[in-house]
Amino acid sequence: MGVQAVVAVDVGGTTIKAGLLTERGPTSFRRLPTGAREGADAVVERIVELTAELAALTGPCSGGAFDIVGVGVVVPGIVDEAAGVARLAVNLGWQDVDLRDRLARRVRQPVAVGHDVRAGALAEARWGAGAGAPSALFVPIGTGIAAALVVAGQVHPGAAFQAGEIGQVHVGEGTLETIASGRSIAARYAALGGVDDDGAPVSAATVVRRSGLGDERATAVWGEAIESLADVLASAVAMVDPAVIIIGGGLSRAGAALLDPLRAGLTTRLPWRSPPILRSARFGDGAGWVGAALLARAAVGLHSDDKIGEVVAQCFAAAQGGTA
Repeated sequence: MGVQAVVAVDVGGTTIKAGLLTERGPTSFRRLPTGAREGADAVVERIVELTAELAALTGPCSGGAFDIVGVGVVVPGIVDEAAGVARLAVNLGWQDVDLRDRLARRVRQPVAVGHDVRAGALAEARWGAGAGAPSALFVPIGTGIAAALVVAGQVHPGAAFQAGEIGQVHVGEGTLETIASGRSIAARYAALGGVDDDGAPVSAATVVRRSGLGDERATAVWGEAIESLADVLASAVAMVDPAVIIIGGGLSRAGAALLDPLRAGLTTRLPWRSPPILRSARFGDGAGWVGAALLARAAVGLHSDDKIGEVVAQCFAAAQGGTA
């Protein structure tokens, strides 16, 4: 018998992130196009093929042959975790896709299905930036913006599995997502005439960097994004009082350029109290994948202790060229 492993899969609108997690850490991590336009059947088949392929591979943080014991899959949208059904995933073109049963029939292993943001919140609360905190609000900012609240180790899904859709909150003339998501920051800068040195559209990361260098258009766009985030998060803090706010997703790489002004904005908007601790996600835009692995391990009764979490964090840090 080989090393026990679970397959973890994070299905995004454009990219699937997949890999194995063993007691020794993550391995065989890979990304590939989702192919959502091909339909749910094609995406399910892609996950099945990945599961079989990953079982035969090794990697620097694990080693050895693998005994696959379970699969965890997380997807965006409205997800009924208990039923294992993706009720609505607009980015994938899915409605009422019985993902857990369809996958289980194909891979012949227990399958856990979860929501990508809620799973990421669980990962950060258990092993990441929220470890040890009594409550945490996880806010991934990438193509879109959402949030998930974890209290005493439990993620709150909402009555209709729609808790945390803060990206749809109206702010100014738009929504938080149309002002402060990575995609919107880049698009709004481009609308002001901002382009890359070669004339190509810029990324949100470039807008952040140029804001720090004094580019007036970048500063205006970035400043409005920060102000809008502070408005919405201050309301969230007043409502649920989290001990820590964890900023994840691609925009979390902005580091102090995001956290410092956002912290100041929260302080100004919450004059009667100290704002909660504000941190970048430990797993960056990989939190959903780590959460999928946790769901898979829980589904087959494997204990996920802090030692495994530390190895996962070290592997992620090594892959990102930094420290956990």
